[in-house]
Formats: sequence, C-alpha cells, structure tokens
Amino acid sequence: MIKTIDTSLVTPAESIQYLQNAVAPRPIALVSTIDKQGNVNLSPFSFYNVFSSNPPILVFSPSRRVRDTTSKHTIQNIEEVRECVINSVSYDIVHQSSLSSTEYDKGVNEFHKAGFTEIKSLKVKPPRVKESKVSFECKVRDLISMGDGGGAGTLVVCEVLMIHVDESVLNERGLIDTKKIDLVGRMGESWYTHSNGDSLFEIPKPLVTKGVGVDALPVEIRTSNIFTGNDLAMLGNVEFLPESNFNDDESIHHKAKELLKNGDVAGAWQSLMK
Repeated sequence: MIKTIDTSLVTPAESIQYLQNAVAPRPIALVSTIDKQGNVNLSPFSFYNVFSSNPPILVFSPSRRVRDTTSKHTIQNIEEVRECVINSVSYDIVHQSSLSSTEYDKGVNEFHKAGFTEIKSLKVKPPRVKESKVSFECKVRDLISMGDGGGAGTLVVCEVLMIHVDESVLNERGLIDTKKIDLVGRMGESWYTHSNGDSLFEIPKPLVTKGVGVDALPVEIRTSNIFTGNDLAMLGNVEFLPESNFNDDESIHHKAKELLKNGDVAGAWQSLMK
C-alpha cells in the first residue's frame, strides 16, 4: 500500500514531517552572522548543501517560524550585513550546535550560550567557530524568498571566499579525511547520524569505469532470487564480464552475496564462475 499526500491539503507542519524524514541525512551548516550594531548570532541549519565549485557556492535556507511566520535572526542579520561564516558540525560539537538553535532573544550571542569560541575572520565581519573542523568565510550573493507564510524558506546563496581547515582532519595528502572529520547529518524529528564506524561504506564511482550494467548480467544471475538490486548493481559495475559459464546454484549465490556484503566484488564473481 502507498500513502499519497496532496501537499495542498496538509499543513506546513505536516509537510515538514514527511520532507525531513524522507530527505535525510542532511548536512548541517552552523552559520555565524552579525548585524549593523555588531551583535553576533550563531545558528544551525540543515537545509544546506554545496551547489557549485567554480565559483564555490554554498546554499542554506532558514525557514520562517511556522507558529507566527516570523523570520530567523540569521536572515535579519544577513539583510543588514551580507556576509556569513558557515561552520561544519562534527560529532564532537553536535550538542553545542543543537543548543545554539535555541530561540534566544535578538542580540544574545549563541557563541556564549553554546560554549563556542569566536575567531576573527579574515575577509568577513562575522566570526568563525574555533571548535569547528572547517569554516567557510562567505559573501552573500543573493537572497531568494520562497514565500512569506510559516515554514517558507529563504535561499541564502553564499560565495566562499576563504576556507579554514583544522589540520587534525587531514590525511597524508593534505586532504580532508572523511573518518577523521566525522561529520553529523540531520535526520527527521530529533534524530541525527554521523559519518564514522559501520555507517561508512564506499561505492566505486561509475564515472571512473564504465560498468557493463545490470542488463548485461547473465540470466542465471540477473533472475536469481538471492540477489537484491544493490547486489546486481555491484556485479554490473565492472568493465567486462568473465568469459565463463555461471552457476545457478542457490548456495553459491548466497556465498557470492556474502562476499558482496563485504565489498569483495572480484571474489563474488570468482565464486559465481563454474
């Protein structure tokens, strides 16, 4: 059974439940801004991603409060000073980041409330977060309003001017190590996930090699009741098929499936050959 929702017939609060639970995990932008009087604000947003590398563009979107349609202090500050710093959220600062989302009165510095340390930026006025592993100094190129009702977002299009990276998260090549940075992703409701341990897995990119595809797999394998779609995709992400007859024995397919589970595609193919 499929539950179908017409978004014109439900409230924004109902829509957001489906959106946030289905579109996840989402990266988190911990955004620092400043108003004309010099008051600093810090707040996390999970409607956030990278949209271009040339020029380097990040976009995040604060939404109007559903209960009264008022805008967030972040947007109010950016309307006055079109600059911000987007700080990454790793597992070791996730609770501090969450605390900074508290709706304190305007003018209250969430750096102090959440126990973060301000560092002076080089090219923009808002400070960056010392405890964050990566900070992006940005100028705001555009503000695109999605509406004026409760839950309506405003796209904040940011051009990255400076990138600051904590050397503790770099690998031997001087690049960011996914395991070391241990970024946090936002799920639905009060749930989070982080990119480390058993939750990390690799998939060879089809852009590197041209896989033969699932449709090219031998019929004994393609129609097997043992393999899932993911299993078949892993087997189909090879540049050429072995020249051999293939086993349709279920026990052999189970063995190959276990090898695929461990990422051993070559071993799986070897076991499937008669």
